[in-house]
Amino acid sequence: MAERSFKQEVEKLRLGPGEEFRGEGILAVTKALLQCGVGYVGGYQGAPISHLMDVLVDAQDVLEELDVRFEANASEAAACAMLAASVHYPIRGAVTFKSPVGINVASDALANLSSGGVTGGALVVVGEDYGEGSSIMQERSHAYATKSQIWLLDPRPNLPSIVKAVEDGFELSEASNTPVMLELRIRACHVYGSFMTKANRRPTLSVTQALNEPKRQTDRIVLPPASYAHEQEKISQRWPAAVEFIRSRQLNEVFGDASRKIGVVMQGGMYNGVIRALQRLDLADLYGETRIPLYVLNVTYPLVEDEFLAFCEGKSAVLVVEEGQPAYIEDAMAAILYRARSNVQLSGKDVLPMAGEYIGPHILEGVTAFLARYAPEELPPGTEQSQNKPIVEQVPDLSETVPVRPPSFCTGCPERPLFAAMKMVQQERGSLQVAGDIGCHLFGSLAPFEIGGTTMGYGLGPASNAAFDGGGSQRPVSIIGDGGFWHNGLTSSVGNAVFNKSDGVILVVDNFYSAATGGQDVPSSRAENRSKSTGHPISAAVKGIGAEWVREVNDTYDVATMRDTLKAALDTDHEGPKVIVASSECMLNRQRRERPAVIQTIAAGERVVKPRFGVDDDVCTGDHACIRLSGCPSLSLKTLDDPLRDDPVAHIDQSCVGCGNCGEVADAAVLCPSFYRADVVHNPGWFERLRHRLTLGLIGVLQRRRSRRVLGFEPG
Repeated sequence: MAERSFKQEVEKLRLGPGEEFRGEGILAVTKALLQCGVGYVGGYQGAPISHLMDVLVDAQDVLEELDVRFEANASEAAACAMLAASVHYPIRGAVTFKSPVGINVASDALANLSSGGVTGGALVVVGEDYGEGSSIMQERSHAYATKSQIWLLDPRPNLPSIVKAVEDGFELSEASNTPVMLELRIRACHVYGSFMTKANRRPTLSVTQALNEPKRQTDRIVLPPASYAHEQEKISQRWPAAVEFIRSRQLNEVFGDASRKIGVVMQGGMYNGVIRALQRLDLADLYGETRIPLYVLNVTYPLVEDEFLAFCEGKSAVLVVEEGQPAYIEDAMAAILYRARSNVQLSGKDVLPMAGEYIGPHILEGVTAFLARYAPEELPPGTEQSQNKPIVEQVPDLSETVPVRPPSFCTGCPERPLFAAMKMVQQERGSLQVAGDIGCHLFGSLAPFEIGGTTMGYGLGPASNAAFDGGGSQRPVSIIGDGGFWHNGLTSSVGNAVFNKSDGVILVVDNFYSAATGGQDVPSSRAENRSKSTGHPISAAVKGIGAEWVREVNDTYDVATMRDTLKAALDTDHEGPKVIVASSECMLNRQRRERPAVIQTIAAGERVVKPRFGVDDDVCTGDHACIRLSGCPSLSLKTLDDPLRDDPVAHIDQSCVGCGNCGEVADAAVLCPSFYRADVVHNPGWFERLRHRLTLGLIGVLQRRRSRRVLGFEPG
């Protein structure tokens, strides 16, 4: 169950010639693939591209009508390996995943694909997850494009440009027999807009037809001596063919009066930011008409040298707006100008930030500084500037006024009690060496749990603890989610531990979905999936590769059982890895499934019981140990209107989903018994209503009786 359904929006994929499409960028990419006659599509989910995979899942009826093969791949490497279908056959194929982590995983397959080359168009759509909106390490896809000589498209972030880039990508791939990467930043993936559609095309050769007539070319297999020839082929044939295609089809764009003495070069994805900065300086209008000439690189690799030099002709200085580091494009352009013995001054990272996402103020500052240095007459009258640092609107430092709010588990998350149990174990035994993995459970490394210190890659949590096996007074503990387990962890982590007779403890968090990437199904998911095989237990998989000490906890909210199972794994004399599979459904997905059904049931007048938890103000001592062991967002503080009690007490607010974790933690840790559960009954029966009235009446009698016994003081 993905976090968002596109079942209604996918009907837009059926739009015909000349109709207007309105929607989100990732939906537009899917429409563009179908218009291009794609034969097969694959990928791995993950922000900012995860919704594209969700669109493809919901669009399977449309894909089947066009005879397009779709596969939700086990990893990014598996996705890129799928592109092998385009090596020998004239079939267009596309895969998609988050970058750069996806590119890292897929690099081996990409390198082999690029070496042998392709016959059909091969397109890799990468979601460039860069900047403060990212959840991963800060790297760029550009390095992999240059390393393996895969052409890289970076279109302007509007729907017509994105759709055109998909079309251009396939044609460029076929013209140069080289795979192509299409880079979409977060905002481009989710931008809304419109474009005029074309008819969907069935693939000229389907994968089914190709299977009936197998082909092979030995010189396409990456083995010596063919691999040596591949490198020469890239330089002598593929690169010139790509440059000629880019030049002749004018994939890069030039805007404005080219005769000006200065100009701006930018990645296509930076166009909106640059044009907005020029608008604020009265150098461009709302329609994109600009007084400053712009050279927009919708293809950032390879660069077309004579095209760039033609743009620079007659200019004294050029600014390169390149997001991220290293400055691959700026350095390459500096080399081009040097070889051409050009006197053009190249500016870029000297006026723009070396690293980080280029938000509006950054680009405005950089463009203003560039103009102040090389063309001050272009600045509007009254603009204050300095030779080195422009004076522009300053953004206040919010860190001085807004408290730090680190990411944390969702309300009711079934992974929260795991860390409460681990914290109790550590309080008893001392600190443990704990390694984490990619996934929701990584939030356990932050407050209030502060458990775990490293994460080396998706599915590599247990593998990253390998150096600590075989020594010390405590066994190392590693944590891996079910998404990471099926992505890479079964072999690289658990299989590795079995083979090396690891003595560590491996905790596999099974929340029924690949929750961190949006709630997609994995092989161990409990839900039925019409196109995928689910219901395969993780415990069976680890036993199948040789793990012998395997324990299952089927209710992670049972904190005491979770704590005791961890202690058993740390104490056992068994040789070999100790594997605990802790299972409970992701609360977000559970609420997505149950909440609409509950609302519908209540509206139909049927009886529904919903648990609610609370804290008794009179019993709570105010030491807040429950919060330190739970950290649930719904568990907060409340100040009492009582002059004899200064400290605030614990309080459960209305966001509580009734998981019961706070009470379980209080019980397992022997905290105060202030937590209580109350069942809220919707549409109660006649007996329940009668009992409720009698109860209220009895309480009223007892309250009045008690009030008569209270000692009072009347004025004299």
